[in-house]
Amino acid sequence: MSQSKRKNLWEKILAAAAAVLLAAVLACALYIGTYYHAEESALETIAHPAQGITVSKEDGRIIFTPENPRAGLIFYPGGKVQYEAYAPLMEACAEEGILCVLLHMPGNLAVLDVNAAEGIPEEYPDIESWYIGGHSLGGSMAASYLSSHPDDFEGLIFLAAYSTEDLKDSGLSVLSVYGSEDGVMNRDSYEAYKENLPADFTELIIPGGCHAYFGCYGAQKGDGTPEITNEEQIQLTAEAVGEFIKETNS
Repeated sequence: MSQSKRKNLWEKILAAAAAVLLAAVLACALYIGTYYHAEESALETIAHPAQGITVSKEDGRIIFTPENPRAGLIFYPGGKVQYEAYAPLMEACAEEGILCVLLHMPGNLAVLDVNAAEGIPEEYPDIESWYIGGHSLGGSMAASYLSSHPDDFEGLIFLAAYSTEDLKDSGLSVLSVYGSEDGVMNRDSYEAYKENLPADFTELIIPGGCHAYFGCYGAQKGDGTPEITNEEQIQLTAEAVGEFIKETNS
């Protein structure tokens, strides 16, 4: 092959590679740029929290602080969901006496910052008991972080999520909550990965609940039809979280 033909071949190869790379970058940007937005009610919760709850926003996180917090909760949002959508749930948990730290994730994907919880408990030395949790993908990533930092937390809270990490001998308390009408969570995977949890983990199935109603971001593609309101599911979840923390922190 002549030198000119060889040069032309390499130019074609490089052009093809550049085209593939550009297509991949554009596809990634489109995927990340398409997400579920927080409803106005969620944004209002941040701007005008319930009496006795203080809300502050700093360093990619929103903190919901009750007057006398008895425990702390670090929360990882669901995949491709604007993190502010979970403000009503965090407010409801704060009303249960729990300081809640709601984390922003790059590209709205917790998998891109699994270690987002790093160092947060140390920022609140007056709070002795800490829990970590999340919704859907966020719950799985919270479990992944917890697997490397088991001594930093008392327990783990799953909302329509499961752990691919082996936590059965961790000694941690685990609460798993999902809605009976959830059409998004893979039930086969959920059942299969139960073996990764401590044998005494607590499971709560919310009658009529769906996948999306742990946050306030509207209907989610593939989800089931809820038989309760968004507000009811959030309240039931917060009460379950509050009771779980009370029992494991007593």
